[in-house]
Amino acid sequence: MGAEKKFKLTYGTMFNPPEEFHDRYEAELAKLKASFGTEYPMIINGKDVKSSEKFDNRSPINTDQVIGIFQKGTVEDANAAVAAAKAAFKTWGKTPWQERIRLLRKAADLIEERSYYIGAVMSLEVGKNRMEGIGDAVETADLIRYACQQLEENNGFVTEMGSDPFEGFTSTNTSVMKPYGVWLVISPFNFPGALTGGPSGAALAAGNTVIMKPATDTPLTAYHLARAFQDAGLPNGVCNYVTGPGRTIGNTLVNHKDIAGVTFTGSFDVGMGIFRQWAQDGPYVRPTILELGGKNAALVSKNADIELAALGIVRSAFGLQGQKCSACSRVLVEAPVYDALVKRVVELTNKLAIGDPTDRKIFMGPVINKAAYQDYQDFVKDLGQNGNILTGGKLLTEGDYSKGYFATPTLVVDVPFSHPLWKQEMFLPITTIGKVKDLQEGMQIANNVNYGLTSGFYGSEDEVDWFFENIEAGVNYANRPQGATTGAWPGFQPFGGWKGSGATGKNAGGVHYLQMYMREHIRNQVKKA
Repeated sequence: MGAEKKFKLTYGTMFNPPEEFHDRYEAELAKLKASFGTEYPMIINGKDVKSSEKFDNRSPINTDQVIGIFQKGTVEDANAAVAAAKAAFKTWGKTPWQERIRLLRKAADLIEERSYYIGAVMSLEVGKNRMEGIGDAVETADLIRYACQQLEENNGFVTEMGSDPFEGFTSTNTSVMKPYGVWLVISPFNFPGALTGGPSGAALAAGNTVIMKPATDTPLTAYHLARAFQDAGLPNGVCNYVTGPGRTIGNTLVNHKDIAGVTFTGSFDVGMGIFRQWAQDGPYVRPTILELGGKNAALVSKNADIELAALGIVRSAFGLQGQKCSACSRVLVEAPVYDALVKRVVELTNKLAIGDPTDRKIFMGPVINKAAYQDYQDFVKDLGQNGNILTGGKLLTEGDYSKGYFATPTLVVDVPFSHPLWKQEMFLPITTIGKVKDLQEGMQIANNVNYGLTSGFYGSEDEVDWFFENIEAGVNYANRPQGATTGAWPGFQPFGGWKGSGATGKNAGGVHYLQMYMREHIRNQVKKA
């Protein structure tokens, strides 16, 4: 018999991990809980920096729990981070790419070694269940490794071009991809590992220096990534970490003339604001990498395997409480299988365990904060008045739920396709299901949104090619029980969107992503023959 295949954790394989995963998670969770109330600094130019004002990082599971105390960074802190990154770029940008990726691979290894602790952090500050949390941490490491791999496989993106046909002279032309300078990474709460460490790793591999500005709800995950980069031996100032409100430190960074490029993941409105601001106020056009959410549809054919479709839909609709930009928030079903599909989706939804996501039995934790909690109530009220709520639509407020933001997974039918919530991203555990007469009608509705991030399809093999040819989205899945619209992984399914879901048309963790952090430098040399 051959050697047993080693388990590789991804979002597609996380449903049946080895028992040792749970043992390691429990041990790291205990260490984390013992550290509650610790104060964490910013990291600027390799030094710990504290500010006069602080903020508490409280868990959405139990808002009495203070996970950590963090710094309200100031305008002066933002300027110091930019100055440090700008000074460090003079050396880091000229460091041989082989040395850069050596250090970054070491950082990736450290992140994976610490993935159970970082995963526990994400359970407590985001509300991810344990496998989603560990998965986010491991994906972060793999995103950094993939950027290094791309740089290595392309020889640092140094390419010999053709020679000019000069008579009496020899002419050589070389294309060299070079970094921009100081790169700002503004990351969201829902994937504070992958969507902080992934773009930061790509920017650093390309030779830029980085300032990481995480969401105020989730500063601790990014802190541990910054420490991993530091512990791996990146020089002072190459990777900086700052915290605080977007209206002060965030705006100062976005508006700073020495920021050469930005990667922002978050809402459409905020991302478009950055895009317009940079176009209007910047000294010149600067690279802007935006991932701005989705309104992702699963299209179910009359030829679908109903069990696979229902399982994939429920996992993608309610994983991380629907707070994924790739969440399945719309389901479009051909009429002949509509009743059967809806019945099975409701049955599976009603089996989902809701509670403290550090408990191995729990699938759904809390929503992220008070604002999301209120949005859930407002959306449910609207949908209840305009459709039929089959299950969910309620808050959980008693007993162990009383100090957190717990909401039930919600399925809604009979909402007219003209209703705005068929097109608006809710970012909550709410999914609308609609009946269509045929796949063509379903495709038209699926594409008739400003977003185009992910999609899913369930049907016959003969229908899959048609679906892929016609859907307008960046990441598309067919007949996938692990998740109808979720589950991207570097080197497998790169992640990015079309239309209002993304600014570049290139997907993170894919073969075209790293180059966006570099600019082309053509070198022509002519000599007498």
